[in-house]
Amino acid sequence: MAEYAFDTARIKEFAPRLRAGDRVLLSGTVYTSRDAAHKRIMTLLDNGQELPYALDGAVIYYAGPTPTPEHLAIGSCGPTTSSRMDPFAPRMLDLGLGAMIGKGGRSQQVCDAIRRNRSVYLCAVGGAGALASRCIASCEVIAFEDLGCESVKRLEFRDFPLIAAIDCEGGSLFSK
Repeated sequence: MAEYAFDTARIKEFAPRLRAGDRVLLSGTVYTSRDAAHKRIMTLLDNGQELPYALDGAVIYYAGPTPTPEHLAIGSCGPTTSSRMDPFAPRMLDLGLGAMIGKGGRSQQVCDAIRRNRSVYLCAVGGAGALASRCIASCEVIAFEDLGCESVKRLEFRDFPLIAAIDCEGGSLFSK
């Protein structure tokens, strides 16, 4: 297992190098998106409308941060179970999504799309949202504000600790 530290702007360069089990310290821009936001993003795509962020090379964190206390950049921000986004992920990967961050296993269709697109699925530690929030320097709602914690947010990560869970060569921490 290797250790990497890189910026999200270089995800397309680093994703093919990562192998399941590698440790990553990720910095840079990351977008939150969960079930409700994914449904709206699919509707925008279906209607040929502009998305709240460019998918090509983007990193999505499946998270719904809690309200932000006055003295912090963000509230607790732990990962959501990723399989709930499986119906949407292959299409987003085919449109250039660079990486996804969440927790738990993924469907075979998502694994196939990760391989096909030379992407990566990264896992964050579940149950440690308060600790994870210390690695987030800023948070801004950029779309679907009416969804509350499920709105799309632009986060700035600073050495956010992750594990490569499913790599583009077919390696997976979830394989039996």
